[in-house]
Amino acid sequence: MNGMLPQASGPIGSASRHEGQMQHTIRQPISSIGTGLHTGRRINLQLSPAPENTGIVFRRNDVALPPLAARYDTVVDTRLSTVLGCDAGDGHAERIATIEHLMAALAGCGVDNIFIDVNGPEIPVFDGSAAEFVFLVECAGITAQSAPRLHIHMDRTVRVEDGDAFAELSPATQPGLTIDISIDFPAAAIGQQRYVTLVEPGAFRQHLSTARTFVLQPEIDYLHSVGLARGGSLDNAVVVNGDSVVNPSGLRHPDEFVRHKVLDAIGDLYLAGGMISGHFRGHKSGHTLNNRLLRKVFAEQANWRRAPLEASLSTPQPRAA
Repeated sequence: MNGMLPQASGPIGSASRHEGQMQHTIRQPISSIGTGLHTGRRINLQLSPAPENTGIVFRRNDVALPPLAARYDTVVDTRLSTVLGCDAGDGHAERIATIEHLMAALAGCGVDNIFIDVNGPEIPVFDGSAAEFVFLVECAGITAQSAPRLHIHMDRTVRVEDGDAFAELSPATQPGLTIDISIDFPAAAIGQQRYVTLVEPGAFRQHLSTARTFVLQPEIDYLHSVGLARGGSLDNAVVVNGDSVVNPSGLRHPDEFVRHKVLDAIGDLYLAGGMISGHFRGHKSGHTLNNRLLRKVFAEQANWRRAPLEASLSTPQPRAA
């Protein structure tokens, strides 16, 4: 096991418990410009404060696309990234792609309500991790609001599978969301890795936010052939070729690959419409299984409930759904 269960730290761990139980937004708008991973376009990103109970809302200001709530049921594609979208009415679906790293940063920093505006079809990739998004949120500042934060508590175990890959959510044994992910890649530079963590601001910033997305060298030519990864480079992704890492600077962590999978899962699970209090276990899981899992969770009310984080953990015994 590469990850350790950290003690609570950062704003929620060290500030008053009352403040940690309230919703949060950012203090002031902040913007940045970056490159889209798949389109290669220069895209302007702006983050703005939002009122209580707004949630996370994505907006495109370059096309007539209605605001998109960051929820599992507005996800329209999960093949290469998590993509939000809706039918524009003429058979053409407008989208906002590659949202998972920003979603992970918002979850990791404890931001409940925010408006996200972009002038293109995807979120800038920056360095391929969540670090730049965390930096933007911290520069804007985080402020508590007066409405309580309600978590999504798992009341029974829900699981989805695809061959030997699986993802599941089960009731929590401690308040909050724990993540336990294992990966297994044929590329020797990656191999088998596992990471376990409690999602909280201090651990997220220190151990997860800097983990970059990665790609296998043979996949790059294919992506280029279908018009994708036009903005990809060694500046925003770790490239693996067999037993070696192509990036001259190497890895930021010996287990950066599985840490990034944890980061992705945190972002995908935040599409539940709030923070989950439960235990997530995934093996070889990705955006598709993560989204399938949320859809199955919310298909039955008996699987979950909304309550403050410190609600009693004496829920019904976990059982398969």
